[in-house]
Amino acid sequence: MTYEEFLTWSGEDTHAEWVDGEVIEFMPPKLPHQTVASFLTNLLSLFVELYKLGRIVPAPFEVRLSDRSSREPDIFFVSTSRLGHLTEERMNGAPDLVVEVVSRDSVQRDHEDKYDEYEAVGVREYWIIDNRPRRLRAEFYALDEAGAFQPLPVVDGVVRSQGLPGFWLRVDWLWEDNPSLLRALAEIVGRDRLTALL
Repeated sequence: MTYEEFLTWSGEDTHAEWVDGEVIEFMPPKLPHQTVASFLTNLLSLFVELYKLGRIVPAPFEVRLSDRSSREPDIFFVSTSRLGHLTEERMNGAPDLVVEVVSRDSVQRDHEDKYDEYEAVGVREYWIIDNRPRRLRAEFYALDEAGAFQPLPVVDGVVRSQGLPGFWLRVDWLWEDNPSLLRALAEIVGRDRLTALL
């Protein structure tokens, strides 16, 4: 299928990606996937809005990475200076930050295929979150000066973003059944600062 045929075939409710002429359709996600994706979407959105850093976009929304690839990341961030690449239909080019939440059928896609694609097109930061039972693994990567992903260190259970200035994440929040959004935001920005911003 060509990219143009893919656009004609897919509808607003279609959850699929197009890579090298092939269409990858997704099954509806399970509750653990949606719990962590929703938590991160809301937490990142509030932080970005508070500091007017750009825009957070959750799935399903098309990211046209290249002439060979159209993906639908679970979450992505576009900085204010690059909002011109974001249209009503799609993101054209590499987001500043991409978050993928692993599901049973996306393990290789998230860890290998998308890792390589996101690195090649210049995604500044890539998070892979696997909160499936008995997995509980989070990986965080940032581009170095040579354009290669390098692991971001997790120190005392905390990872500090390079793509979102001032944002940090306590990894244990990702494994909670019902993580507290407001508690996490207050901890990141400080209660007094949060009150002043609101």
